[in-house]
Amino acid sequence: MLLSRHQDVLIEAGCDEAGRGCLAGPVFAAAVIFSHNFRHDILNDSKQLSASQRNVLRGMVEAEALAFAVASVSPQEIDRINIHNASYVAMHRALDMLALKAEFILVDGNRFIPYQQVPHCCVVKGDGKYLSIAAASILAKTYRDEYMENLAAEFPEYGWCQNKGYPTIQHRNAIVRHGLTHHHRRTFRVTDPQLTLFS
Repeated sequence: MLLSRHQDVLIEAGCDEAGRGCLAGPVFAAAVIFSHNFRHDILNDSKQLSASQRNVLRGMVEAEALAFAVASVSPQEIDRINIHNASYVAMHRALDMLALKAEFILVDGNRFIPYQQVPHCCVVKGDGKYLSIAAASILAKTYRDEYMENLAAEFPEYGWCQNKGYPTIQHRNAIVRHGLTHHHRRTFRVTDPQLTLFS
């Protein structure tokens, strides 16, 4: 079972993002605050769960969390400020939106831009260690997947229902054939998938 808390005094929010490595679509981030005594046997890193499990757990998180929020940063903003900064901006926006103010922040990964004057702790692979970060990873992932699936109806040739904007061979082939949409991140390098076979 994942840990409930990093410390026992301050109101603690877990943060994580989804979509950092994509060629298209926004980067999403979520922040989640649970009660001090929250426990859950199944809640885990979103990458360890199936899509159906993530969707069920999303409903549980939204029902059980003391507060949660999901925010995004557009492809145009990503191109302007770079994906690393955009990920932190998305997290800050999610923290801004929380109905309950975070007094301590747990962040998945090894880097973070400080949020206001709130103390934080970076945890490598934190989405597999802390319930609040795991919950944030599930919200960020499911909200982003849903967003890309909706976009796919307008741009079916890119296969976003399947690849969610990640640089699969299918997606890169579609970019070579059809070009970029306004949903693509133009500062991300796209190579001809066939060339990678010989690299």
